[in-house]
Amino acid sequence: MTTPRAGCAVDADGRITFEVPRAGGLRLLLRLRPKKGQPEESVHVLDLEADPSDEERAHAVLGADPVLAEGRWDVYLLQGTERTRLRPGPRDLRALVDGQLREQPGPLAVRVPYATKDGFLAVRTWLRPAHAEVGRVDVTDRALTVAARLHGSPLTEGARVELRLRRDAGVTRTLEPQVRADGRAFTHTVDDTLDLDPGIWDMFLRPSPGAPPIRLARLLDDVADRKEVFVYPGATVGGAVVRPYYTVDNDLSLEVKRAG
Repeated sequence: MTTPRAGCAVDADGRITFEVPRAGGLRLLLRLRPKKGQPEESVHVLDLEADPSDEERAHAVLGADPVLAEGRWDVYLLQGTERTRLRPGPRDLRALVDGQLREQPGPLAVRVPYATKDGFLAVRTWLRPAHAEVGRVDVTDRALTVAARLHGSPLTEGARVELRLRRDAGVTRTLEPQVRADGRAFTHTVDDTLDLDPGIWDMFLRPSPGAPPIRLARLLDDVADRKEVFVYPGATVGGAVVRPYYTVDNDLSLEVKRAG
């Protein structure tokens, strides 16, 4: 039996319309992929509606609400209790491409349909109270500069970029961001003024003194998995080579190794 395929289209509000082969009595099921060794906890079921003008296809709409938990949601056809995992058909993600250019209110809920490594359809979701969207990352021989824009929270006097050593979150370095005239966009530079121990440093923004930290990430476009797509060279900073990279969650971090 041929595994059915589902096409989908996303609009600027995050609404996803799925199109699947028409068959009576079927619904669409989205299943939050559990962590390894953990039981399934979250599913979301959508009704399929037949299109009177198309005898072969049916549609299901995942509206902007309810907000899906952050993670990866696998997509299935559901008939009774029987599930059939779907392969991806055409995906229209054009509305997501320039998402970083639009002001996004908090909490930020992002959904990106994608094809898994084993060839099935899934939806990558992020749910953040506020978000610092990374734009350009410029790397030179001796420094790297990150440009970003804050969504869902104001930037105030005393805002700081915070680098945290992943193996010991108590070890931090702080930078003063250069805030643009609109009060949302900012840049910061990692150079010889910072002494970074070898290891992985995660990057956060504190938009005001005492405010909760906001993870720097690149979420507002059509790329579900950025780590292997956006690869940067390293900069020699002090006695170390510092290379920016995106994690499996599309968050921005720094890999620091001793030079030589």
